Amino acid sequence: MFAEFLRRLTAPAPEPLGDADSRLALAALMVRVARSDHDYAQVEIDRIDRILVTRYGLSPFEATALRQEAEILESEAPDTVRFTRAIKEAVPHEDRFGVLTALWQVVLADGSRDMHEDTLLRMVANLLGISDRESARARQEAGG
Repeated sequence: MFAEFLRRLTAPAPEPLGDADSRLALAALMVRVARSDHDYAQVEIDRIDRILVTRYGLSPFEATALRQEAEILESEAPDTVRFTRAIKEAVPHEDRFGVLTALWQVVLADGSRDMHEDTLLRMVANLLGISDRESARARQEAGG
């Protein structure tokens, strides 16, 4: 099921993602960020689900199903750069700040910031074309 998605995502010049695929890519990126400290806590899972409900107007059941798909995709995907590139191409620049804010909400959900999470978020912000200043603002808006 994910083989075709990953093939398109990792193509040298990937096509822009449709809504469903960009949702899946963002959810997988949130899962990757949550797992980056090797402690995928229930509070982070709950936060991902709430973000998906709020951001996309999904029911709690739909958000859980999307997150579960994203967990599988994240475990099969080769690297963060390709997820981020797909999101950058699918999401207009003005909306990428919201993507980064959502990622910071996941990082901060467990009440602690890990060095691996910080490093990953700095890389993702750069790949999304978001400045350090905007990233700091996104972190503050997320509660950190």
